[in-house]
Amino acid sequence: MSLSSVQSTLSTLKSCQADIGACMDMVSDVALGIVEAQGDPALKKLEEMILECSRLDREINYFVESVDEKTAQVRREPPEAMFHLRNSVKERFTELTAGVTDADLQRHSKVVAFRDSVRKYAMQAGQTAAENEEELDEDIAVTQIHICSGVFVKMVNPVKNKKCVHHYDQEAVLEMIKAKHKNKKKFRCPKVGCGNADVQRSDLELDLLMKRMIQNHKRQSGKT
Repeated sequence: MSLSSVQSTLSTLKSCQADIGACMDMVSDVALGIVEAQGDPALKKLEEMILECSRLDREINYFVESVDEKTAQVRREPPEAMFHLRNSVKERFTELTAGVTDADLQRHSKVVAFRDSVRKYAMQAGQTAAENEEELDEDIAVTQIHICSGVFVKMVNPVKNKKCVHHYDQEAVLEMIKAKHKNKKKFRCPKVGCGNADVQRSDLELDLLMKRMIQNHKRQSGKT
């Protein structure tokens, strides 16, 4: 086993981790559809699925941490230490995972977002039609989002800024942040009057509730 092969394996694992995150978003989206159809029993199964994804995500994090820690240690030791790398990583990984509790899995950001989205969507479904329409109109009003001078785009995958709570289209805002950072500038929240002068990629989270509302609005309006 060489250190280069170890790093290659870690890179593959991190790619799998991104897939796990996407899967968790899909489970949350399906859950909103179930809430809409009032299929409460199925929600329990989806919650079990997203908790299992949370466990896998945490195990990958711990495995990567174990490998990073032990490979750094091996680099400082004689070459024959490589022969013990597999066992030392396994031991460290076992130590880290032994302390994982159900409460830890429940605190995963996507598990929290799953429950929050389901709760909010259930509340929305319980509103009267008039209240729903009024709230929907307010939300749809921000789906035409101002990105920069004279440029407006329609939100497809809405993300919410955790700091100022404003929404943007995911693809558009990430491109703008990338362009600004390339020129060594900060990206200011495009919402008129917002004081957030430095929007970071890490500030953004996918808003599945808003996405669902936009999709429903399009269907009701006969749009594609």
